[in-house]
Amino acid sequence: MSEFAFTDEQRAGVYRAISERRDMRHFSGGEVAPELLARLLEAAHQAPSVGLMQPWRFVRISRPELRNAIAELVEQERHLTAAALGERGEAFMKLKVEGIHDCAELLVVALMDGRETHVFGRRTLPEMDIASAACAIQNLWLAARAEGLGMGWVSLFDPDALANLLQMPVGAKPVAVICLGPVLEFYPAPMLKLEGWTEPRPLSELLFEDFWGQQS
Repeated sequence: MSEFAFTDEQRAGVYRAISERRDMRHFSGGEVAPELLARLLEAAHQAPSVGLMQPWRFVRISRPELRNAIAELVEQERHLTAAALGERGEAFMKLKVEGIHDCAELLVVALMDGRETHVFGRRTLPEMDIASAACAIQNLWLAARAEGLGMGWVSLFDPDALANLLQMPVGAKPVAVICLGPVLEFYPAPMLKLEGWTEPRPLSELLFEDFWGQQS
């Protein structure tokens, strides 16, 4: 074992957070203490980013009218998504897809404006900006789980409409509405599995060796 490895107990905690992280939709109100929220956001900010561009921007939503307006944008997209799903639309409408009105804290994660000036690592893969932001969101998720808080990533919204609502500059793009706060319990498995929407695939089906589709 590497001399730089964590202790057995510390490693177990890391793997537990990864294993028990859930995309939460059910929240129990309450509060997130300011010092805890700051700690979680600092964990998110420590994420890796291509070229150290740190493309993430966090907007904490504190005004009730803004929370309501964001919920309305999500509801609009929920109906449009159901229509696009065709025969599965009715089943989709029965799913709970967000906890915006119930969560203690509501955040919006966005990509900054002026990203085109960052070429390092993005010349052939410009989407690495959103990959970097996703790393920050995952950091936040794992830290929240370790702190006993639920978190849900909502992506059902028109990004232009949300950017306009939050007065973002041209070029900035929201990529996530984050619901965060206390929960009564964590789902024992991904909610979409529990609801019968889909089944997660095992790693063995997604791991190739040397060439695409070739399994060892």
